[in-house]
Amino acid sequence: MNQENVAEEAAAQRPAARSGEALYSGGVGKSRSKIVAFKFGGSSLLGAERMFHAARLVREAAEVSRVAVVVSAMKGVTDHLLSIEKALAAGKLPYARREAEVVLELHLEVLQDLRLDEETDRHVRHELQLLGCDLAHEVLGRDQTAASAEFSDRLASFGERFSARLFAAALQRLEVASVPVSSSDFVLTCDTFRDAQPHLEQTKFRGQRILLPLLKQGAVPVVTGFIGATSDGRITTLGRNSSDFSGAIVAHVVDADELVIWTDVDGIYTANPQESAEARLLHELSYDEAHALAASGAKVLHPKVLPLAAESEMVVWVRNTFNPQARGTRIGPANEFPGELPPMAQGGAA
Repeated sequence: MNQENVAEEAAAQRPAARSGEALYSGGVGKSRSKIVAFKFGGSSLLGAERMFHAARLVREAAEVSRVAVVVSAMKGVTDHLLSIEKALAAGKLPYARREAEVVLELHLEVLQDLRLDEETDRHVRHELQLLGCDLAHEVLGRDQTAASAEFSDRLASFGERFSARLFAAALQRLEVASVPVSSSDFVLTCDTFRDAQPHLEQTKFRGQRILLPLLKQGAVPVVTGFIGATSDGRITTLGRNSSDFSGAIVAHVVDADELVIWTDVDGIYTANPQESAEARLLHELSYDEAHALAASGAKVLHPKVLPLAAESEMVVWVRNTFNPQARGTRIGPANEFPGELPPMAQGGAA
């Protein structure tokens, strides 16, 4: 029997969620002692409408728990940024400059569609334009004669920095107190650019000093995924598709009870549902079972998420931003499958 069948049979023996249970183990109306970390991928943040949709999920969760959010760049933005690097390497400075302008314009268009009040719009627009100036400075100041992984990381970091500012603004529009936070302010890494490894103990110490006061005040920190910094302040990235890992790092920093990976599928399947009619959604997995699925080739989570979650026995949910009524997949300790509903399992926002 292969690993996928083992995981599927184990999951099938566990109780399914029961309709009508409390949205959180703390229950509605009780003190917000539970901490939940949300991570939103780029497809969940593409445009104002999707940002508002994701922001409503956060607002609903924040009514009963303290919430920290980790965001990716909007879908497609990192590719624009990497095309700038390729253009510069090929000596195509005008194209690189235009791509930098496109990145800023994309985010300014989303800002306009958020329809913020005049004062907030002016403030956020100013911050986005400052980011745009920094990006333009990187492009114009680049030595085009040699490739640089350090430059690549600085360039790639702009997507998350733009995204965090816009998502915090979307939350503010929904009257949810929120603060954009750059993960480079506390995620301390080595200097292996493009694939930096975080120093978790120091990252946790630094991150708690920034994030815990915000959570205590009832604000939602909106943290940039994907990026960190060396001890001397140079921007690094944790590698492509590492925002799940960033979500786990932030959840680890704030001692979250749960990490919810919001994506564009209903959970973890035994195979790609678009390629196999026999693919089945797995509702419950232990850390070991999820790891077995990953080892067998299934696209589950970033490989570093599960060891970090297992260390603190943090529950990880994989859920669909666009179908929040679906329960999703719960990953947790092998001896702990209560069958409770996840955050917003009964509805969520449209």
